[in-house]
Amino acid sequence: MSEQIAAEPCVSLGSDGGPIEAYPGHDLRLGDLTISRVLPVRNKRLVGPWCFLDRFGPLSFSGTKPMDVAPHPHIGLQTVTWLLDGEIIHGDSLGFEAVARPGSVNVMTAGGGIAHAEQTPKQNSGQLSGVQLWVALPDEVRKGPADFQHVAETPPVTLHGGIAQVFAGTLAGVVSPSIHHTPIAGAELRVHPGERLCFDISADFEHAVLLLDGDAESEGTPFVPHVLYYFGTGRTELGFSSQKGARLLFIGGPPFPETILMWWNFVARTPEEIVLARTEWEAGLRFGPVKGYDGASMAAPPLAKFAQPNPVS
Repeated sequence: MSEQIAAEPCVSLGSDGGPIEAYPGHDLRLGDLTISRVLPVRNKRLVGPWCFLDRFGPLSFSGTKPMDVAPHPHIGLQTVTWLLDGEIIHGDSLGFEAVARPGSVNVMTAGGGIAHAEQTPKQNSGQLSGVQLWVALPDEVRKGPADFQHVAETPPVTLHGGIAQVFAGTLAGVVSPSIHHTPIAGAELRVHPGERLCFDISADFEHAVLLLDGDAESEGTPFVPHVLYYFGTGRTELGFSSQKGARLLFIGGPPFPETILMWWNFVARTPEEIVLARTEWEAGLRFGPVKGYDGASMAAPPLAKFAQPNPVS
């Protein structure tokens, strides 16, 4: 009999070009940071292979360290860190270290197991604003070797009415250098004041948008912060209008064909995989240490039935 744990089964439901669906996020605390989690939420667990989306900031600070996420493990996913303002140092158990800044992207492939930490560097701008996303890995690669990529400059593309900065996959013919294992799209969209940004999309993809700042609307739906706006499959074009200018996070991909289990920082298929990963993390096995972090590693929450431990970045 499988052990009962609080893992959420996640199935991509898809949609066929219907009305825009709105999914409000919820706030939580991560150290000094207030985070708005907009994926997964009730009734929306996946958008293509994207299975997790946290929005943090904007925050101004002085003499503090607002981002301080101690070493913790991951399996079965890729983390994608995209900043609007500020800096974050990534360090992992493979020995990679890289500073994420606006315009760059950090992509960490957990595969069968990796540990990492993320922190505000000592030399910083006093600003922090960005997003962290997870991508579910397909079954054929999810237990493979871990890896890390730092893309210093992501490609921009000028569109009618604005600009897109492509940090994952392909949009409007522009391909991000970051390596992913499923068809995918991820970009920051900038809508010029008084303009309508529009571009072609694949009808086989489902997409979602998050307002990062400014004002925007699409198909008669005005956007508000901390709400994920979901566009199902079947559309071949998207358009976003703004009066004063806006920045939007845009994600998409084909409906993910596999059911996944998410618990804490693990993306798996069975409860037994989660139990084993947690046990090995607590025993100091599999994941390895993160050198250069001054402090203790994160302890895993208990495997209590009905408990709902929040994942971290």
